[in-house]
Amino acid sequence: MSAGEGRPYAGSGVGCVLLEVLMSTPAPGYSGPPRPWPRLSVEELLAVKNTQPIHSLDDLAADTFESDEELEEFLAFTYAERHRDAA
Repeated sequence: MSAGEGRPYAGSGVGCVLLEVLMSTPAPGYSGPPRPWPRLSVEELLAVKNTQPIHSLDDLAADTFESDEELEEFLAFTYAERHRDAA
């Protein structure tokens, strides 16, 4: 097919590409992309989530592991996973 036959044609000469754009109609009931959330300031977001400031590192402390052994197993696993593909 050549450039003059009613279909879009890009380029000229050897190695030219014929372009065809397919269009579709939206499904019934489709109202477009979802609307973005309203933009809130950091202060407004903190108020909505009812968050409190962190006063010390003790505020972040948590008993995640039941024993030192469990912690050591986790650290060994994490180290091994991070270095697995390095070799």
